[in-house]
This record gives sequence, structure tokens and C-alpha cells, in this order.
Amino acid sequence: MASILQRAATLYLQNQARTVSHSATAGGHGGGYKLWKKLTFFVAFPAVGLGMLNAYLAHQEEHHERPPFVPYEYLRIRTKRFPWGDGQKTLFHNPHVNALPSGYEDEH
Repeated sequence: MASILQRAATLYLQNQARTVSHSATAGGHGGGYKLWKKLTFFVAFPAVGLGMLNAYLAHQEEHHERPPFVPYEYLRIRTKRFPWGDGQKTLFHNPHVNALPSGYEDEH
């Protein structure tokens, strides 16, 4: 399947090169924008959509459990307080996922 697509793409590009070769001297664009427009709409957008669908479905299947809190001395070091809130929580703190230096908030 890949070899058929590769051969078709090669033949198409060779035919395009023959028709476009004179347009470089004529001062026109030669219709190259049409190729990129088609590639954008028929290849790039569907590929992005399928990637988004794959990520969404993979996220829905998994059951996420919070890892146990282990008070490693080299993690969650606070040498000075954050300038917002109580000074212990990061700017994008999530109490269900992010632990404080003393442990998860739910366990206290």
C-alpha cells in the first residue's frame, strides 16, 4: 500500500515539475498553491483530527490512580514562598494530583 502511494506521489510530482518548469521564467506561481491547499485540507486536517480523537479515546479508557506520596528530600523544595495564596501551592496547583511538601491535601 505504501509503495503504491509513494509511486503515485512521485508520478504526480514529476508531472507537476514538467508543467511548472516554464512558469518559473514566466513570472507566475505555476499552481503550486493548489497542491499545498489540497494537502492541507485532505491530509493535514484529517491527520490532526485523528490524532485528537486517538488521544481522547485513550484518555477515556484508562483509569488514573494517584501515586502514593513518598517524601523524598530532593522533591518539593520550598526555599522561599510563592507570592500568591498561602505560599505553598504552585500557580497551577491541583489538589488531587499535585502534592505539597507535607503530602496530598486530601490526606490531611
